[in-house]
Amino acid sequence: MMRALWTASTGMMAQQLNVDNISNNLANVNSIGYKKSRVEFKDLLYETLERGVVKDGQGRPVNLQVGHGVRTAATVKFFTTGNLENTNNPYDLAIDGQGFFKVLGINGEEYYTKDGSFKISVDGESYKLVTSEGYYVQGENGEIDLGSDVLDMIIDENGLITVQRTDGSLEEVGNISIITFMNPVGLESVGKNLYKATTVSGEPFDTQNDGTGGRLLQGYLESSNVQIVEEMVKLIQAQRAYEINSKSIQTADEMLGMANNLRR
Repeated sequence: MMRALWTASTGMMAQQLNVDNISNNLANVNSIGYKKSRVEFKDLLYETLERGVVKDGQGRPVNLQVGHGVRTAATVKFFTTGNLENTNNPYDLAIDGQGFFKVLGINGEEYYTKDGSFKISVDGESYKLVTSEGYYVQGENGEIDLGSDVLDMIIDENGLITVQRTDGSLEEVGNISIITFMNPVGLESVGKNLYKATTVSGEPFDTQNDGTGGRLLQGYLESSNVQIVEEMVKLIQAQRAYEINSKSIQTADEMLGMANNLRR
């Protein structure tokens, strides 16, 4: 069996996954805080037919090797900041920087997100800041509890929350946590615009005291960093690579057919 059949098939499978990834980027072009990803490839093992040997100034200076195709090595997220859109909604927040919001899931598990389209949840007599899924936004002391009789909410660039009561009084109720990671590309995507910390991402670090996570903007949302034209060009490249690999299989099949039809 010709190596080309199996080698080209690995190329087709790799490009199929590449198209899947590009399609996911394009599907999330309007997802708040979505970060585009890229598939990385590596070549497979090589069969050494003849090794290069030089002795006493004579011999072959190069190896004779044949590769066995390609494999997908990783998918890498790009955490560049997307466009910041003004919404004039006081509960919409965006981080101009590399930081993440910290939220607490229903199961008590901690998640991290760039999606700042928050809502107000009424819990008894208290108003709490939550995500669209009802996950509690976390601050320096846990859940963001705005108290009762909330007329307005003001958040400065450092995340300090000041609530205006219905009687006109102002009260500081805490800070929103802005979290950074040593290796954000190691975060695990879990859907719903959420990430989980992993051993490779490193421990979460609250940047409230030093501001390295970026500044917080109230009334803004960070849109997806997907560039449609860029993704369309990549899609065309992946399609052409898939086609040329299928052509390699077709050529190998024709060569096998010719060898099979040889007559004496």
